[in-house]
Amino acid sequence: MICYYSGMRKPSPKVVRYNGSDTSKYAVEGLRVEGKRTRKFFRTRQEADVWLRRTLARLKKEGEIAIHMPEQLRVEAMTCDERLRPYGKTLTEATQHFIAYLKSIERSCTIQTVISEFKVSKQQDGASISYLRDIRNRLKSFEDNFRDRFAADIQPSEIDDWLRSLNVGGQTRNNFRTVLGTLFEFAKIRGYCASNPISRIGKAKVVRGEPGIFTPHEMQRLLEKAPDTFIPYLAIGGFAGLRPEETEGLDWSNIDLEGRVIHVKALNAKTAQRRLVTITDNLAAWLAPHVKDAGPVVSSARALREKTCRAANVSWKYDGLRHSFASYHLAHTKNADHTAHELGHASSKMLYQHYRELVRPEVATQWWQILPPEGYANTTPYTGRNKRTNT
Repeated sequence: MICYYSGMRKPSPKVVRYNGSDTSKYAVEGLRVEGKRTRKFFRTRQEADVWLRRTLARLKKEGEIAIHMPEQLRVEAMTCDERLRPYGKTLTEATQHFIAYLKSIERSCTIQTVISEFKVSKQQDGASISYLRDIRNRLKSFEDNFRDRFAADIQPSEIDDWLRSLNVGGQTRNNFRTVLGTLFEFAKIRGYCASNPISRIGKAKVVRGEPGIFTPHEMQRLLEKAPDTFIPYLAIGGFAGLRPEETEGLDWSNIDLEGRVIHVKALNAKTAQRRLVTITDNLAAWLAPHVKDAGPVVSSARALREKTCRAANVSWKYDGLRHSFASYHLAHTKNADHTAHELGHASSKMLYQHYRELVRPEVATQWWQILPPEGYANTTPYTGRNKRTNT
């Protein structure tokens, strides 16, 4: 509150002559701020008049803080305001944003810690083994590059540069982006960063071609040239349509050959939902000599795959077994809902987009007639084990 010399008189701050200085001949008197006398000295009367007029205007608008505000701070505020103007932001908004950033830094932690907590949370949420494996593999490379950085301090441009440095296809880059988006959303919820930087990073454009599938002749060659331990993997992928990670996590106890179903457990399924997949006649024929009561269906799938492809002189196609199943099953049954159900899809939309009319019905018939060579069933005869129904 501003006070003046006499109690009842109207405030009258004014410029007066000052004789106590050779350089400052004029002074502004009559102002008291918080009970303290305030006096300002000037070389000329014009300078004093200008200062008093501006000060009284500021006092009317801003209060006593106008007198106390250092000139350097006023200049800085004006400069910052000018720099913010092209962005349509005010000093108040800038201050609020920076304070929020500082608070997030105080609560933040390193990317290594965030990733560790994130993986534990996904395990606690019951994520599938395949999903946990996927986020572990994708986040390892990111952690190697940003291990000791605070989550709140990593800029979208840095992450975008890192994604582009992977030198992978558009879909793979988008898959990395999706995992990172989930990671930073977790960090945001935990208060480790104020916002999710992935939301400001665009997706790569993906031009989808026809899914790669094996011809009936190629599939026959692969099965005939494969080591015995790899035949179930090929047959299940091609004739039941399981995802590679689902087959790799499959146990013989999940296969009911007599009941003609494969039980894909939620723990191994990409969608984290259990499903029963039909065992067709030709799949049963290929599995019969190998079936056991329990134990992994396949191990070292990658090494066995490479060995089989060399022996059969067939090039491997990415997710080719599942794509082949979808294509031939849809062409053979002409029932998209049925095919989608076997694949574990929520709808038949993807089938119509990618698999419809991809193969002719007569070629599809050949696929489901791919059978073991004569004498194959006698190698390890099926004795009727594993007859229980999995529920």
